[in-house]
Parts: sequence; C-alpha cells; structure tokens
Amino acid sequence: MANPVREILAGMVGTFALIPEVIAFSFAAGVDPEVGLYASFVISVVIAITGGRPAMISGAAGSVALVAAALVRTHGVQYLLAATLLAGLLQMLAGAARLHLLMRYVSRPVRTGFVNALAILIFSAQLPHMLHVTWHTYAMIALGLAIIYGVPRLFTAIPSPLVCILALTAVATIWPMPVHTVADLGRLPDSLPHLVWPQVPLSLSTLETILPFAAAMAMVGLLESMMTASVVDDMTETHSSKRTECVGLGLANVAVGLFGGIAGCGMIGQTVGNLRYGGRGRLSTFVAGAFLLLLMVTLRPWVARVPVAALVAIMIMVSASTFSWSSLRDLRTHPRGASLVMLATVAVVVATHNLAAGVLVGVLLSGLFFAANVSRLVTVQADYDAASDTRTYSVTGQIFFASADLFAEGFDTRDTARHIRIDLRHAHFWDITAVGTLRDIVARMESHGLTVELQGLNTASATLIDRHSDLRTGL
Repeated sequence: MANPVREILAGMVGTFALIPEVIAFSFAAGVDPEVGLYASFVISVVIAITGGRPAMISGAAGSVALVAAALVRTHGVQYLLAATLLAGLLQMLAGAARLHLLMRYVSRPVRTGFVNALAILIFSAQLPHMLHVTWHTYAMIALGLAIIYGVPRLFTAIPSPLVCILALTAVATIWPMPVHTVADLGRLPDSLPHLVWPQVPLSLSTLETILPFAAAMAMVGLLESMMTASVVDDMTETHSSKRTECVGLGLANVAVGLFGGIAGCGMIGQTVGNLRYGGRGRLSTFVAGAFLLLLMVTLRPWVARVPVAALVAIMIMVSASTFSWSSLRDLRTHPRGASLVMLATVAVVVATHNLAAGVLVGVLLSGLFFAANVSRLVTVQADYDAASDTRTYSVTGQIFFASADLFAEGFDTRDTARHIRIDLRHAHFWDITAVGTLRDIVARMESHGLTVELQGLNTASATLIDRHSDLRTGL
C-alpha cells in the first residue's frame, strides 16, 4: 500500500523538477513561463484523476512545445490555445479508437534508445545554466549533488532533492553570491488561472490553420506519454491502461486549452525522479501539480529565491538515473541490429530534439531488420523420385512480402519431372504477396505441362490462399 507521506514528498520533489524544464520549454514554444506553469498545474491535477498510469508526472514540456513554436511564431498564442483544444480532442478519439495498441510495435531497443536520448536531452538542457557563470555556481551544483547522493546514506524520511533545495536556498540567502535564481528564469504567475476561450475566428480557415499543428501535437504527446508509461511499467513491475491514459491526456489538454495553457504530455525525467523518491500512486501526481500552483501563487517570493544551481543538480541526478548504463555494456553482446536500432533512435532524437522522429526511425529499422532476419530463414529443398517421375519441393519458413522472392528462387518452373509436389507442412503464408508468388509459380509450371499438387498447408495458410487465389488447397 502506498505511503501517503512519501507520496506527498515525492510529488513535491517532482514539482521542483518541473519548474526549470517547463520554463525552458515555454521559451522554446515562444510563450510566457506562466503559460507553461499554469498548463503543468492543470495537466497534473486532471491526469491524476483521469489517467491510466499512476505515479506518472505530466506537464507542458517535451517535443510538444517544439511543435507549437512554429504556430506561435506565425499566428500567435490564441491560435496555440485553439490547437491545444483540438489536440486534446484528437487524443481522446485516439484512445477511443484503441490506437494505443500501436505501441506493441515499439521494440525494446527503441524504448532503450528513447530513455537514453531523454537522459542526454535532460542533461544538455542544463548546460546553458552552467555556461558563462562564476565559480559560485559550480560550487553550489557540486554541493547540491553531494547532498542528493549523500543524504540517503544518513536518512530517507525526506527526499534528498528537497533537502538540496532547502539547503542551497539557505546558503544563498545567508551568504549572498552571484548565482542565478528562479526569478531570473522568467516572469512567474501571480494569480490563479481562469477560464478563457481562444480569441480566434470560428471558421474553416482557422481549422485549416490549426489542424496540422494540433495533429502533430496530439501524436507527439501520445507517443511521449505512452513511452513514458511503458518505462514506468518496467520500473515498477506493474501494468497500466494505455487506452485510459490516452483519453485522460486528451481531457487534460482540453482543460489546459480552456485555462490558457499549452498542451503537454508525460515527462520521463520528472517521472523517474518521482519514482526514485517513493511516488507510486495518483497522490504524488496530484501533489506535483497542486504544489506547483501553491508555490507559484502563495510562496512566489520564496520560490523566486531558489538557486538555479539546486534545480540543475536535481536534473543532473535525474539524467544519470534515467540513462540505461547497462545498454553500453550490452552493445558488445546484443545482436548488431538491435544495437544499431538503439543508437539510431538516440542519434535522431538528440539531433532533432524530436522524440517522435527518433521513435519512428527506430520502429522502421526494427521492422526492416526483423523482415530481413525472418526472410533468411526460408528454405526450399528439392527431392526427385524416378519411379513416379515426381519432384517434391519441401518448403520451410515464413512466407511474406520480404521472403517471397527467396521462396520463388527455390523452384525451377521448367522442371524436367512431369509431376511436382510442393510440401508446405513447415511453411506459413502471411500475406497476399506470398499467395501471389505461389500462384505465379504454379501457373508457370502448369504452362509447361507439369502437374502441380499442394500438400500439408495449415488451416490459416489454406484459408488465405483460397480467399485470394484460384489454387486448389483441399479445404
């Protein structure tokens, strides 16, 4: 059973981990920090109630912000709010249509590459805070990391990142020094969010403008959330409802659009931090959002004093915890294809900062390698019986679009034997390409006066062949 106190403390750590990344991605999207912070509050609270993956933290960050940036630059924030509403509706429709099942085609190397790429992006996002600064910043980061990794050796009642934030804020307050604070990151909210309606014309032209962006935001948001949910499933050894998560994320983004925020999705760095410090249920997700609003509105002057170095130290820890270090060792032992898929996923995500592009490349490579491996397993052996003047072709393997040519190469359609028997007991036909290839082989043999007999077809293959050809299978 979840520990409520631990859940609350883990959620509070998640809140502080949210702040720098949300503000950074708000700038990337071309909107004020308060737009992203309000959105993160709304998303966390709504998804805690409607989502399908407990303990997962969602907010206004990730590739969704990068997709939104082009719309903001060309049409402004009001069109972004309209696109956010539409993206939420599309996500709800995706959940209703069970499109989450497409996640089954994402292989483990792609997931590992996704996680490693996220870890690299999380770390690289901290580099601007460590450039062109005085030595005080580096000292504070080092002290923060020492606290984060050292405090758990002494006690675990309070998450060490929370101790890090309190300690470094106290140090910077008692001994003023030239270090950046949260107040330097951008204007913070000073009031509660309120309902708004996008101030855009309700016309077909507006729909044509926002639909491409809304579709991209919906797809990227679902992909990041589904991938993050899968990572949480693995880390906690539990199962989640991906369909419910799709619908819940859609509801959250509709709510965000109505409260003047930018669309969001699952955030793997903050989620890993939440899990690392005890978050396992919906309470930690809810606290991450509710505490964010409390900090921004009620404790705004105190939050503004938190050194950015404390947040950087936390995110460096999250980055190190997120990265799958064992995957580096596995590069020497795993099949080359799997390693290449993982590395390609990392490379594309890091190069483009687009998680969808990286995962898409990984899935395509996985499919190509799988098809190539399976196609090489097709064998055709020929045996001749002089007494009956019969040539028997024994086929073994999976016959589909990638192996059909190799299958065809095993036959001599101008065979000198008068009777041909094709033994398919150890073969399986998967698609119409395979059926068409078999039909062509039989037709060519018969055109040369040969008699052809098919035998040993399993029921599924025979049904497929009967449905899509005129061959006689015996069923």
